[in-house]
Amino acid sequence: MSQLPNLPRRHLLAAALGGATGWARAKDLPPLTVAAFPLVDVIAKDLLKGWAQSHPEVRTQVISRQYDDHHTAMTTALSTSGHLPDVIALETSYLGRFSLGTGLEDLSAPAFGAERFKDRFVPFAIDTARNRQGAIVAMPTDIGPGSLFYRADVLARAGLKEDDLTRSWESYVDAGLQLKAKTGAYLIGDVRLLKDVVVRAGTPAGEGQFFDHQQRPQITSARFVRAFELAKKVRQQGLDARVEVWFNDWAELLKRGRLATEISGGWMAGQMANWVAPDTAGKWRVAQLPENTFCSYGGTYYAIPRRSAPEKKQLAWQLIQEMTLDRQRQLDAFRSQDAFPALLAAQDDAFFDQPVPFLGGQRARVLWRDAARRIPVVRMHKQQKFADEVVNAELDNVLEYGKPIPQALEDAQALLVHRANR
Repeated sequence: MSQLPNLPRRHLLAAALGGATGWARAKDLPPLTVAAFPLVDVIAKDLLKGWAQSHPEVRTQVISRQYDDHHTAMTTALSTSGHLPDVIALETSYLGRFSLGTGLEDLSAPAFGAERFKDRFVPFAIDTARNRQGAIVAMPTDIGPGSLFYRADVLARAGLKEDDLTRSWESYVDAGLQLKAKTGAYLIGDVRLLKDVVVRAGTPAGEGQFFDHQQRPQITSARFVRAFELAKKVRQQGLDARVEVWFNDWAELLKRGRLATEISGGWMAGQMANWVAPDTAGKWRVAQLPENTFCSYGGTYYAIPRRSAPEKKQLAWQLIQEMTLDRQRQLDAFRSQDAFPALLAAQDDAFFDQPVPFLGGQRARVLWRDAARRIPVVRMHKQQKFADEVVNAELDNVLEYGKPIPQALEDAQALLVHRANR
């Protein structure tokens, strides 16, 4: 197993555990707690088995909740300083809400020194974890390099090739017309997936999906107009199945070959292979997203609450380092849970060159690795989730009620201007 970088001995010996006598008293402390959500909790529990052997004096506990319940509970805990865990797992889409507040510890501070590890991760992953002051407030562990999944057999029946899907977003939609006409298959599950990725594809480097670097909403910009227009065409032509990811009707369409493509993170291959549509093995392939769009779908970070127990913060920091900087642990999590490592050292393993049976033997992990290293930084905003809801509501107004696109975007812009800095 690879070795962690040497930790400054003074940090461990004087680590808020009470000075020289702190380690002796560690066994008397309450357990070191990690709050996580499904699959991440499995990875944490696996790591803590080894942790218990090397730290017999430290009791540990993983507190697991369902995805939304976990993030809601952490929001409450950070705002009230009640029932705070020592380590929090956070999913990327929630990171903006947490990192731009004051509830997380500054890991760039001398007591932690996270800056010395920044070059060990894919650039976008570590930069996404910075707050407005540029400090690192969370450490990345896994990421979801985006890619286009497509049914090779369905494309062949329609007389299409991969390039017809990936040349541009317009050609992707046009290919959907041919797919529907010749095979009856839908291009995509729901137009929101297309809208989301087109908006993200046009985001200027270093800015946010909805807000620029000065916290101003950008909903009336050209990328939103393009995304809404493409989504409208897809819906008008009946190219989306109008099903949501993870619901039974979505899974059924995948199993029956009625969905020709899926836009998601690389981890979707494992989800489809293991439980969503295992009988479709060998029929799927992956490609980079149209127009060589590079973006991330999900990812996990570990953070320390600022108001958590001071006497356990250095132990929490040491645990986070083991969960994020240990090459072998990262690879183990990738093999067992499809948790694509954010750690660069873990991306050079021979495992990446192995064929993926579910994808017809394609060496897909190499494609995902290339994407991961080219994903630009998209800044998070504390109103990220709210902005997403507002834009989706206006898209529904366009698709369901015929609201003109310019008016829909202007209305969304006005609402976010009001909420931007609250």
